[in-house]
Amino acid sequence: MLNISNNNRIGETIEKYSTFKTLSDRPHYKVLNKIIGGVSLFGLLILFLPWTQNISGSGAVTTLKPDQRPQTIHSAIAGRIEKWYVKEGDFVKKGDTILFISETKEDYLDPNLVKNTESQLKAKEMAGQSYGGKVVSLEGQIEAIRNERQLKLQQAQNKIRQAILKVKSDSMDLVAVRTQIKIATTQFNRSLALNKEGLKPMTDVEEKRLKLQETEAKIITQENKLLASENELINAKVEVNRIIAEYNEKEQKASSDRFTALSSQYDTEAQVNKLKNQYTNYQIRNGMYYIKAPQSGYVNRALQSGIGETIKEGTQIVSIMPAKYDIAVETFVSATDLPLLHKGEKVRIWFDGWPTIVFSGWPNLSYGTFGGKIVAIENFISDNGKFRVLIAPDENEEAWPKQISIGSGAQTLALLDNVPVWFEIWRTLNGFPPNYYQPKNSTQKDKK
Repeated sequence: MLNISNNNRIGETIEKYSTFKTLSDRPHYKVLNKIIGGVSLFGLLILFLPWTQNISGSGAVTTLKPDQRPQTIHSAIAGRIEKWYVKEGDFVKKGDTILFISETKEDYLDPNLVKNTESQLKAKEMAGQSYGGKVVSLEGQIEAIRNERQLKLQQAQNKIRQAILKVKSDSMDLVAVRTQIKIATTQFNRSLALNKEGLKPMTDVEEKRLKLQETEAKIITQENKLLASENELINAKVEVNRIIAEYNEKEQKASSDRFTALSSQYDTEAQVNKLKNQYTNYQIRNGMYYIKAPQSGYVNRALQSGIGETIKEGTQIVSIMPAKYDIAVETFVSATDLPLLHKGEKVRIWFDGWPTIVFSGWPNLSYGTFGGKIVAIENFISDNGKFRVLIAPDENEEAWPKQISIGSGAQTLALLDNVPVWFEIWRTLNGFPPNYYQPKNSTQKDKK
C-alpha cells in the first residue's frame, strides 16, 4: 500500500487495548476455549463412528396375501335391488346373504323358466331314446336280412348242385340211349341179313325194326330232358343273382333308415346337451339373485343403496374387509435404490400415529420401530414413479402392534452397509448412491 499518510499503523497490535487485557484475564474465557476444543474433538471422533447406510421409503399398511385385502363384491347379472340383509359395520360369514335382486331382462322374466326348460329337456331325452330304439330295431332287421339272404343263397346253391347232377344224369342217359341205338341198329342189320339168307324169320326182323324205332324215339326224349336240365341249371344260377340283388337292396334300404335314425339321434343328443346347458345356466342364474359374501369379514361400505334401483353386470355392491389377515407393509423406493434391495433383508418400520424416535444411521438407538423383512420386490414401476416392495413382520423381533389398521401410513428404512460418518457425509454432499453390495447368504450361494 502507498505511504501517503503519516498515520502508519502497521506495527500496532490489539494488545495495547485495555479491553483485550481484561478479556484475557476473565476465567470463563479459558472455559469457553476448553468447551470449543472439546466439542471439536468430539465432532472429530463422531466422524469416525460407524454409520449404517439405509434406503428410506414411505408406504402404507396392507396384507401379505391378495385374498386378505379389502375387496368389493360385484353383481354378476343385471337386476333390481329388492332387499338388503346387512348394514355397514356388520360381520358376515362366508356364504351369508348380503342382497337380493330381481330379474330385469325379458329373456328370464318367466317364473317357470327353469321348470319349462326341464320339461323340454325330458321330452328331448325321450325323443333321443326313441331314435336309439329305432336304430337298435333297424340293426336287428339288417341282421335278419343278412341271415335270410344266407339261407336263400344256400337254398339256391343247393338247387344249382341238384341241376348240375341232373344234367350229368341226363347226359349219361343220353349216351346210354345212343349206345342202345347203335346196338339196335346192329341187331336189325344182322337180323335182316340172316333173313335174306333164310336163317331168320321175318317176324324177328320186324321185332328188331320195332325195337330200333323205340330206341330212336327215346333219344329225342332224352335230349329234351338234357336241355330241360340245363335250363334248370341256368335258372338256378339266375336265381342266385336275383337273391343277392334283392337282399342287397333290402339291406341298403334298412341301412339307410338306420343312418337316418342315427342322424336324428345325434341331432337330438345335441339339442339335449344344449337344453342341459340352458337348464344349468338358468339354475345358476337363479342362485345369483342372492348376492353372498365370498369370505368372512366386515361390511365396510355399501356402494349401492335404496330399494328398486337397477344395477348392471359387474356393478360394485359393497366392500368387505376380511376378518383374518396377515399384516404387511408396502413401501416404494426409487429406481436408483432398487438394485440394493434383496429378498430376506432386514427393514426397520415405524407407523403413523405410533410414538417413535428414529436415528436413521443408528437403528439400534431408535425407539418405536419394528422389524421386518422383504418378501417381494416388484420389477415394474408403479404409477408414482417408484418401485413397490412388500415387507412382512420379522418373527425374530417384537410383534407389530395390533392397533394399526389396514391403509395407515408407514415409513421404512432398509439397512445396508456400515461405513464411517465422514464417508456418509462425503457421499451425501457429492450425491453418490449407497455402496452397492450383496447379502452374505446370496454371495455364499453364488460361490457354491
